[in-house]
Amino acid sequence: GMNGYEVARSLRSDGGFRDVVMVALTGYGTDEDKARSFAAGYDHHLVKPINLDALKSVVGRVSATV
Repeated sequence: GMNGYEVARSLRSDGGFRDVVMVALTGYGTDEDKARSFAAGYDHHLVKPINLDALKSVVGRVSATV
């Protein structure tokens, strides 16, 4: 019964998930949509249909920090 924003906020409020990298994958890509994702706690915002280069970039950045 929760939407993705609510899930992200809930996970971020739980100490065990505070450092988890979360990626929003959505059909909405306006600046307002992106701001809403980041405000909810997502680290990245990707728009469908997924651009594989963008996904590789996100995975590469995350991998480099682990």
